[in-house]
Amino acid sequence: MVVYATISTFVSLFMQLFSSIMNKLILLAAILFPALNCCGQELLTLQDCRNLAIENNKQLQIGKENIKKSQLEKKVAFTQYLPDISFTGTYFYNQKNLSLLESDKFLPIGTLMGDGSFGFVPDQINNQWTTINGKQVPLDADGQLFDPSKNPEKILWKQHTLIPKSEFEMDVKNVWAGTLSIVQPIFMGGKITAYNQITEYAEQLAESMQDAGLRDVIVKTDETYWQVISLINKKKMADGYVGLLKKMDHDVREMITEGFATKADGLSVRVKLNEAEMMQTKADNGLRLSKMLLSQLCGLPLENNITLADESITNFRENSSAVLPNVNDAFMNRPELKSLNLATKIYEKKEQVVRSEMLPKIALTGNYIVSNPNLFNGFQNEFAGMWNVGVVVNVPIFHWGERFHKLNAAKSETRIKMLELEEAKEKIELQVNQSTFKTNEAQKKLTAATKNMESAEENLRYATLGFEEGIIPVSNVMEAHTAWLQAKSGLIDSQIEYKLSIVYLNKAIGVMGRPEDGKTVRP
Repeated sequence: MVVYATISTFVSLFMQLFSSIMNKLILLAAILFPALNCCGQELLTLQDCRNLAIENNKQLQIGKENIKKSQLEKKVAFTQYLPDISFTGTYFYNQKNLSLLESDKFLPIGTLMGDGSFGFVPDQINNQWTTINGKQVPLDADGQLFDPSKNPEKILWKQHTLIPKSEFEMDVKNVWAGTLSIVQPIFMGGKITAYNQITEYAEQLAESMQDAGLRDVIVKTDETYWQVISLINKKKMADGYVGLLKKMDHDVREMITEGFATKADGLSVRVKLNEAEMMQTKADNGLRLSKMLLSQLCGLPLENNITLADESITNFRENSSAVLPNVNDAFMNRPELKSLNLATKIYEKKEQVVRSEMLPKIALTGNYIVSNPNLFNGFQNEFAGMWNVGVVVNVPIFHWGERFHKLNAAKSETRIKMLELEEAKEKIELQVNQSTFKTNEAQKKLTAATKNMESAEENLRYATLGFEEGIIPVSNVMEAHTAWLQAKSGLIDSQIEYKLSIVYLNKAIGVMGRPEDGKTVRP
């Protein structure tokens, strides 16, 4: 009995422990399984989709690189104010040396005269002399009188000194030379200043183009997002419609059995059911493709089963009054106008660059020159150098009107950009007005579609009750179903059209992609 009691106690304790473990496992499974089911889904809001699309868009990444490029070019332009320092070195190997004499030379030995000139006395030459009018005159080798100052080659010198050719040879087979130069611009006709201003505007232009690309990405994302919401609602509508027709098909079959309906009524309901199931399949396929497109825009894997935060939205809030945006806000906010305005300023600065070619240019220069061999102290085969400083001035005088033609061409380009800016303002004003009209029209359509849907639902409710009571034929119920389907589809289209009209209006005003500041039109 003791053994039996012990075993019974052990079994009881084991069952309590097992029950406790199973309860904990069940609780853990209840916690983990919903999380595991959600791992394949991603809940995304509209702003989440925008952020992902902006982060993964390749054109926006290219725009960021263009901004970096313009910033670096701006730094390059600033360096033009600073002195340019450079070193140039050369080495040459020459086949031959230089020689100042073609052969050995003999220099006659004469006398340094009292007036400092080179001359001779009679005992230094071998010429014969004669006296004419009391003055001795030398004779040449033929015995003819000559003037030594006019015909020095006829002098017969007694003594000569040797000038060897080898002493006048210079060793230039190995030549090294180098120059360290510093050039500081003083006045370049305004070119450097204009160049710096151009790079400043170019950086702003790159940022403006990036802003425009950002807004285009947001608009594309919003379009796709609300398209998915539209298809989700249409799929829900198709699912509900199929369920409604299946119930009606079942009721009609029972009524046929009881003799309250005909087979023609049953066939009519089944035809509608087949059409509804086909519509359901199309809505399902369209939804999958639209979600794939949204995933591609957001940089997500196409097989991800994304879930949108607005999938359950059924009632779109309407503005009570008509939308009256300010066109001046569009002129201030639209990046296209900012880009054209910056482009106009860039071309104006290009005019200054072209005009600078017609003005003098002044630069301060300094150099240190070193060479081997050098000639600073005779010819020496060693390194030696010298420095120099100076001012360089370049004054254009005449170039056959080339600079004037370039200047006029630059002015024409500036006028073109100004005209494009004016044209863009006119188009944007028209676009804002068109978007305003479409938004107001979409708002009225949504109001009408909402009322129409209320009427269709009430009509379907009465038709269904009458059919169940046997006082309304199947054909009338089918007409009510068709009217409800058209009203529901029209309501979904009106809701999405209203949403997108707000998106397009915000883009036209130029506030798309900015935080809410009171000017953004909100649905």
